[in-house]
Amino acid sequence: MAARRLSGVLSRSLSLRPLSSSIVSRGKRSNLEGELRRFGTAAAFEQPITPSVRINYTQLLIDGKFVDSASGKTFPTLDPRTGEVIANVAEGDAEDINRAVSAARKAFDEGPWPKMSAYERSCVLLRFADLVEKHNDEIAALETWDNGKPYEQAAKAEVPMLTRLFRYYAGWADKIHGLTVPADGPYQVHTLHEPIGVAGQIIPWNFPLLMFAWKVGPALACGNTIVLKTAEQTPLTALYVAQLLHEAGLPPGVLNIVSGFGPTAGAALASHMDVDKIAFTGSTETGKIVQELAAKSNLKPCTLELGGKSPFIICEDADIDKAVELAHFALFFNQGQCCCAGSRTFVHERVYDEFIEKSRARAQRRTVGDPFQKGIEQGPQIDSEQFEKILKYIKSGVESNATLECGGDRLGSKGFYIQPTVFSNVQDDMLIAKDEIFGPVQSILKFKEIDDVIKRANATRYGLAAGVFTKNLDTANRLTRALRAGTIWVNCFDVFDAAIPFGGYKMSGIGREKGIYSLNNYLQVKAVVTALKNPAWL
Repeated sequence: MAARRLSGVLSRSLSLRPLSSSIVSRGKRSNLEGELRRFGTAAAFEQPITPSVRINYTQLLIDGKFVDSASGKTFPTLDPRTGEVIANVAEGDAEDINRAVSAARKAFDEGPWPKMSAYERSCVLLRFADLVEKHNDEIAALETWDNGKPYEQAAKAEVPMLTRLFRYYAGWADKIHGLTVPADGPYQVHTLHEPIGVAGQIIPWNFPLLMFAWKVGPALACGNTIVLKTAEQTPLTALYVAQLLHEAGLPPGVLNIVSGFGPTAGAALASHMDVDKIAFTGSTETGKIVQELAAKSNLKPCTLELGGKSPFIICEDADIDKAVELAHFALFFNQGQCCCAGSRTFVHERVYDEFIEKSRARAQRRTVGDPFQKGIEQGPQIDSEQFEKILKYIKSGVESNATLECGGDRLGSKGFYIQPTVFSNVQDDMLIAKDEIFGPVQSILKFKEIDDVIKRANATRYGLAAGVFTKNLDTANRLTRALRAGTIWVNCFDVFDAAIPFGGYKMSGIGREKGIYSLNNYLQVKAVVTALKNPAWL
């Protein structure tokens, strides 16, 4: 991605690139607009800012056209700041998935996309990246409105990362090739790396644009066609940027988008007999269902990026002020709605008390409010279901006798805002230490020995990511090799470069996304063996 660390992008970009005043300055504001909202003293804005961005695309995208669902049904997408309706979006189901798959199959078998030169495909992706860059602020506003994440985060980090990822995959398009293989005997052997065909993709609501890029980018670079199902909570930005892809020259039927619900549209896509591959990002429980449906239909391969309960280990030699800030970012970023969040903070007993005190103070300074307001660090949770789930976990932590250092309740009377919450004296068997909460709840545990913390960190069904904070190279090397997770961040967290692979061990998923490894998800390898007659050499 565009940044070496999301927090770095945010802090640097705020001083380098002014936000477009056209997106937010003309919106409605309450008389409290100039006040930064600290969670313990004030609620979120009663009168939220109205973004000045038009919603032009709410239909399904099938065969290059925006169309109504076959049933004519729609569903509301809601503003997490208020719970009010932003727009009504076409609700796709099995019949719409059939239409989309048929369009994708025809585009793959008969259309120009897989038959284009790789350089031509690369040019389309580069033109698309240019268009995203041009419309950066409108896309960011739409993402914030539908998702609730801070506008500054969307505009300064996530939309630029979308651009960076597509430029990265555009660069790969004409560098995909097979090998010449020596064989025992008079044979000419080479391999072909061929597009897999029609790819079904299901993306989540926490990072709609970035997950669009992680999946669509490599699939298109390899010459595939796609049927993408968006999350029902956040359907708007995928439709917007898909229109830009067609403006950039993507042929009809190559990318089809169906908005809808998991049990209907999602299940139909995962079980479709004419889909050649499925890629899913979401919960581990839903990932199991997707894999089962894929296996029971045509045994299509699956890429699964699933849940996590990532340990973040603060060693006794750590600079505590830096460790507190990084651990805070690792957990609270994106309202805590991040699959790789550092949600089990292990702190050495010698620095534990100081770390708790400073972590509590940092959480109390966290600014919470309308995500369109400048300076806001935390917006609302995605919807009422997630909101209630988080509050139940907080209640569980209190009932389990963890110490509630701060937070622990909703913020304000409207929308889905939750106070930044910190628990200390957390034990490994508590639900808040075992389950993926997916919210702004930091659980801080104490450890004494490295051997002990390795065992405890690995004692989970998940293995998506982990963080280590230490000045000792030997300690860092020991932990990076011992921790069973797909990504280990040392003295950093959430480094999401376009070239760095991402994926999990154990029940955190199958396969890798981003980087060169992601191309393997969308390619078939074919061996071609030709007999040689009287070869001059072997």
